[in-house]
Amino acid sequence: MEILLNQSRQRDFFPARRKKRLLPGLRILFGGKDMKKATRLLALLLAALMVLTACGGGGETTPPAANDGGQSGETTPATTPEDVIGETTPADDGITPVTDWYTWQVQGTEIETFLIFNSEVSSTLEVLTACNSPLLERNGAGQLVPAAAKEWGSEDGGITWTFKLRDDITWVDVDGNEKAKTVAHDWLTGLEWVLNFHKNGGANTSMPNLLVKGAQEYYDYTHDLDEAEALALSADNGPFLEMVGIEAPDDYTLVYTCPNNAPYFETLCFGAALRPLSQAQVDEMGVSGIRSMDNTDMWYNGAYVITEYIQGNTTVLERNPSYWDKDCTLFDSVTYVTVEDNVRAQDLFMNGEVDWCNVTEATLQTIYEDPSDEWYPYLVEARPTPYSYQAHLNYAKNKEDGTPDDNWNNAVANEAFRLSLLYGLDLTKFWARTNFINPASCENVAYTMTEMMYYPDGRDYVQAVWDRLGYKSGRYDAEKGKQYKEQAMQELAGKVTFPVEVDYYIAGGNQSSLDSATVLKEVFESLGTDYITMNIKTYVSSFTKEVTIPRLQSFAISGWGADYRDPDNFLGQEIMGADSAYYACNYANINDATDPELLSTWQTFTDMTVAASQIYDDITKRYDAYADAEAFMIEHALVIPVRYQITWKLTKSNDYDAMETFKNWHTSTTPYTTEQYEQFKADFYAK
Repeated sequence: MEILLNQSRQRDFFPARRKKRLLPGLRILFGGKDMKKATRLLALLLAALMVLTACGGGGETTPPAANDGGQSGETTPATTPEDVIGETTPADDGITPVTDWYTWQVQGTEIETFLIFNSEVSSTLEVLTACNSPLLERNGAGQLVPAAAKEWGSEDGGITWTFKLRDDITWVDVDGNEKAKTVAHDWLTGLEWVLNFHKNGGANTSMPNLLVKGAQEYYDYTHDLDEAEALALSADNGPFLEMVGIEAPDDYTLVYTCPNNAPYFETLCFGAALRPLSQAQVDEMGVSGIRSMDNTDMWYNGAYVITEYIQGNTTVLERNPSYWDKDCTLFDSVTYVTVEDNVRAQDLFMNGEVDWCNVTEATLQTIYEDPSDEWYPYLVEARPTPYSYQAHLNYAKNKEDGTPDDNWNNAVANEAFRLSLLYGLDLTKFWARTNFINPASCENVAYTMTEMMYYPDGRDYVQAVWDRLGYKSGRYDAEKGKQYKEQAMQELAGKVTFPVEVDYYIAGGNQSSLDSATVLKEVFESLGTDYITMNIKTYVSSFTKEVTIPRLQSFAISGWGADYRDPDNFLGQEIMGADSAYYACNYANINDATDPELLSTWQTFTDMTVAASQIYDDITKRYDAYADAEAFMIEHALVIPVRYQITWKLTKSNDYDAMETFKNWHTSTTPYTTEQYEQFKADFYAK
């Protein structure tokens, strides 16, 4: 569908906002200025700590984490007295802020569960993290700041971590009625739930299994129990406290013990794995009730409560009047509108019905090439999202009738076939779907995200991966792609019928996704339709239920954002034989593959990654080992890096200082201009 921007539009930059329902002593001791300065300084500080503690058992260094995204840079969050939180009062710069924020989600990416532990999907966690208070938060610059924990630290080089909790956090129901106090024991209940296989199915276990002493052992213990026995366990009933390195000496003190020095453990404290769950709620609702709860029977201790959820229509968050942070700025409400695609979101923004939108390729080109267009002054290049997107190949694909798709499975098991895709796909036009003006900025050739992890000498970890791969100006190499295509056709002769059919799934009715998929189809078939063809297929409402669980996709493009800043948080999602490896289990299905050569290659990568994770006393050696494993994975095209996400948008929020939980946002009822956003960016990196 083409958007006609020259036609007259009714537009109100100051719409009357009403609650309408749209249709279809221990402190963090470091912080940075801009991202690179902050993370490099931190790496050097922690390297010094490692030297001081090495003779006593060693240490490990990594910069502070950003779960789904913050970047470092020093900013001061806006604060507003409690009695004017959410009111439309002009800011110091004369800008009138938005009081009721309207945003959107694409159909198929709506909230998939109301239990925060059971999701690793960013669109779901974006909602739920706003409703549940973590130990620590990240401010708009990505720096860790106090939340439920007012003080925290480690006195033994990162083995034992103590958190002193606030005593004024309450659990409330959807109507704001107090249910219980939030106490240290709630984090014990939460972690037991995460680590109990029969309660949580392995979701969100990779981080605690690595970083909390005894977590892996307890997970394995519950995995081997029958379901009834496991569901009867709790933090107090069973061996949890004896096995796992967590304790609550009193109601407002929480202590974690790591198996090895983990100076970056605190960076995990924002993620879903270490969130609280009230045992009183479990007692009231039962395990089955917790697993099936919705917004009406959830308990909340975060900034917002979910007052309305209509699948396929709207999700509404309203400010929690009992929220502990009385000095922060919150919206009165946050409304998610479900849309068919980005094009629809764009229309809603231009009609004043949502407060931001990505600008689609065709629209961006139209506006960008016409300075007289009404939206031209408001085009802004978005702050890069902290995700690395990859094409995750499916090694145990099924046909729609449930039988194995042997033709695809045999083809993708062949390394030359995979390498023909790695080197032969020119993704420039696909990147242009994200950033028409500067598509090359979206190129991604590594698995991990840039500007996340730094060596003690200041080198970006991803640069070490690039160096090992030997890339100078990107990955695309038409001649290499052609050579591997010819090799694959020779090696697969008699085993595979050509052209190999690739099944790629998008949400039905999503025009933007269809346009992107059409470009991707052209990219794949440029290798020759005698070699490969791509089928664009659709699902109705749930990619997980309709596509990945029945294993229908040949590949899926998905992005991963760091829960904590260590390469293991990325590469650990791809190892064989681990329930916690999200992509290996849910997308690659490598544990069910059968090709001996493929399994041998993947096992080598797994062994390299696990060996790297055991290096705790030398950050350079640790990163070098991970870089070797990551380069090996890419050299064998087990996963194919695709892009970073740097879009152009129209928006009423300043992304360069926005916290992730709709807290302390700087907004404007008038869309920000290109010049304002360039200044936001310049100020951010100048600090």
